[in-house]
Formats: sequence, C-alpha cells, structure tokens
Amino acid sequence: MQSFFLTWLITAIALVITANVVTGITLPTGFVALALAALVVGLVNAVVRPILGLLTLPLNILTLGLFSFVLNAFCLMLASYFGPAGFEVAGFIPALIGSIVLSIATSILGFFFGR
Repeated sequence: MQSFFLTWLITAIALVITANVVTGITLPTGFVALALAALVVGLVNAVVRPILGLLTLPLNILTLGLFSFVLNAFCLMLASYFGPAGFEVAGFIPALIGSIVLSIATSILGFFFGR
C-alpha cells in the first residue's frame, strides 16, 4: 500500500513539472484536484495503455517502437479528457512533448525516491 501512495505522489509531482515545462498542459489548482488528476493518469496507464499497446503492436513493430510515443500522447490526452476540470491538454503536440517530459520526470523522481 505504501508503494501505491509513493507512486501516486511521484506521478503528481511529475505532472506539476510537466505542466510547468510544457505550454499547452494545464493542471487544476488545489491538492485534491491534482491528486485526482494523478490518479486518472495512473489508471489510464495501468488499464488502457496495455490494451492499446497490444492492439497496436504490429504498428509499433513496424515503426521500430516509435509509435509508443504516439500511444503515450494519446493516453495523456485521454487522461485529461476523463480527469478533473482544469486538467487540459491543448492538442496532440503538447501531449506528445508532455508525455516525453512526464516519462523523464517520473523516471528521475522514481530514482531519487527509490521506486
């Protein structure tokens, strides 16, 4: 259970970093709304992304893995659609750049927090 909360906190911090770095991604104000946005991103990455990854596997193999960037951007846009009010992604390019920044920030924070 402690691992879940640590992952949730890392995702929330990474979302704040991503929103500050990438123009076109806005986060809601308030801790509860930010925690809900991080929860939605985590749920989309845990449930929807593996299914879409399996469905788009031939395309991902054909592009030598580059389609996974598109898949990550789509999942970020999907999370903003189902997320709380105020969590918005302005389009595909901010979602693409944001998914890359979010992945890097999550990896770095996970390294420092020992996750």
